[in-house]
Amino acid sequence: MKKDMICIVCPVGCHISIDTDTHDVFNNKCKRGERYAQKELLNPTRMVTSTVKIASIHQRRIPVKTTDAIPKDKIFDLMDLLNTIDLKTPTTIGEKVLENVFDSGVDVVTTMTLKE
Repeated sequence: MKKDMICIVCPVGCHISIDTDTHDVFNNKCKRGERYAQKELLNPTRMVTSTVKIASIHQRRIPVKTTDAIPKDKIFDLMDLLNTIDLKTPTTIGEKVLENVFDSGVDVVTTMTLKE
């Protein structure tokens, strides 16, 4: 059986197929597409960007991101967790909001500096 997908590794956006039994990849234009399709089939992951609450006179939320991709099936759990966070100023870019999320080795960090 084949699974069709669009590769998101580079701007080309190849329409690739992967055989779900043999893990052979077709129509990829580069080696990265082959690795992407195999990873997407076996263990799909995503980077997550979002916002968390912050007590500031300037704004109510501050942008955050994961430092690496997390398993796709953990995204909604992470979003629920981020909704419980309430930061205080000042914050600096790269400040850890959560460490080692779901024992993945991935942190959530702020992506902007906010001084009071």
